Amino acid sequence: MASSSPIKVYVQVSVNFDDTGRMHPTSILWEDGTHYEIDRVMDVRPAFAARAGGQGDRYTIRLGEQITYLFFEHNVDYGSPIPGRWFVERKG
Repeated sequence: MASSSPIKVYVQVSVNFDDTGRMHPTSILWEDGTHYEIDRVMDVRPAFAARAGGQGDRYTIRLGEQITYLFFEHNVDYGSPIPGRWFVERKG
């Protein structure tokens, strides 16, 4: 059986900002209400979410023993009070 394409799931993320304005995500609230602490942010880079679609920053994070991606999708509306949204990819 062929696997379905990943879908984009918008999630709530708790974030700290350092004195340079960089975002440091600390936890994720999944769509079913499960709360995950982010143990470590391993990498941050501009990236395209090729499987689910979307453009922004890709955070490589560790949740316990699992390493996964968390994406920040920048808002394209200049001047908007909403800078963007967080999403993850999950199986469709």
